[in-house]
Amino acid sequence: MANRSLSRLAQWCSRVFMVEINQKTEPIYFALSSKPSAHNIELEALFGSGKLFSVYALCDDRVQSARAHAELKNALAENLPPGCALLDSASFLPDIKSSLIKGFFLQDNSALSSAERAVTQLQEKGPVRLCVLTYTREENGEYLCSTVAEEPAERERKYYVTPAPAPQRHPSTLNIINSDVFYQMEDAYKVLQECCDIIPESKAVLELVMEQQLEFNNSHDKRFPVIVIEGLDATGKTTLTCSLQKALGAVLLKSPPQCLACFRQRFDAEPPLIRRAFYALGNYITAAQIARESSHAPVVVDRYWHSTAAYAIATAVSGREENLPAVGSEIYEWPSDLLRPSLVLLLSVSPEERLRRLTHRGLDKTEEESQLEINHLFRRKVDEAYKKIQNPACIVVDASPSPEQVLQQVLCLIKNKYNLQTPDHQ
Repeated sequence: MANRSLSRLAQWCSRVFMVEINQKTEPIYFALSSKPSAHNIELEALFGSGKLFSVYALCDDRVQSARAHAELKNALAENLPPGCALLDSASFLPDIKSSLIKGFFLQDNSALSSAERAVTQLQEKGPVRLCVLTYTREENGEYLCSTVAEEPAERERKYYVTPAPAPQRHPSTLNIINSDVFYQMEDAYKVLQECCDIIPESKAVLELVMEQQLEFNNSHDKRFPVIVIEGLDATGKTTLTCSLQKALGAVLLKSPPQCLACFRQRFDAEPPLIRRAFYALGNYITAAQIARESSHAPVVVDRYWHSTAAYAIATAVSGREENLPAVGSEIYEWPSDLLRPSLVLLLSVSPEERLRRLTHRGLDKTEEESQLEINHLFRRKVDEAYKKIQNPACIVVDASPSPEQVLQQVLCLIKNKYNLQTPDHQ
């Protein structure tokens, strides 16, 4: 269903709405119907009193839509007065991939009921077209939904808010593929191609990708082992990768690669669609470097696709870790066109030990890495997503002991379990 057609309220009646009260409770789901429903306690708690709105930025272009949603959130946060609650919301078609439209649910309990004025001002500013659904309560306690419709007959129709059952799979998973996680280089490449006019740096990134891919296509198959070290910040990745480099006589690489370092701040400021495409392409650049270096030496990689996917999935799937897709979901599958490592090790330490180590660090962090320190729920989701990725799966390594003990533990894994040998045994 094209976003443009959703200007008519009747088109929303085939969809289900989700409102996130907070990260620790289940979302509330409702639908629109021409018939009233029985009294529902959850809906009563959500709608309560005051003026209520759902606001969506509608664009047919996916890049414009992603940016419009981010801009709408900033504008609402800046313009809403005290007494107004801004909740994350979404509308979707059950079990239909890519049908999720993100928006916001506004509860206006301010003294002047001024949220409506703020929303109206945003509608008039443009250029993005907003769809605003308003909810009113009748004397019998039923809630009605209405919007500014283009046709007089549409304005006269009544649509009741009715409870909807929670879907079997969390609705945010509907849009993960090729919006948050990319499984083909071509799909991520297209996103940045669409950004060239609005983000000039996109062109330079794409040129780097193509340059590396030419080298990759001309390289031979890897002959030496490729070992990826994954883990949250402060689990000892840097120390271990440097030690492994020396112990194995290996080449040390990082993802995202150094050639993209000057672009990271620019793309970290963009919505998930664009930011994820950028980091996905970084993995393909790293893959080309791996292919080149592994032809003559072992390769140790500080983070790779597991990190990109785990952070993206944990961010995209709101709420509790139970909302993550189950093991075996296609969301956890390795991209078919991305070079696979020989071994992936996931370093793990207790939350308390991570915090202790972080207090001694003053490095710049991305917004998501900063969230790990303050949001225990997000940290658990990242950790769970890491462990659910398959083909190849991560081998969890306890990184609590001393660096030397962790190194010996990893070298034993390499030599014995996977028959990957150090230089003395080659």
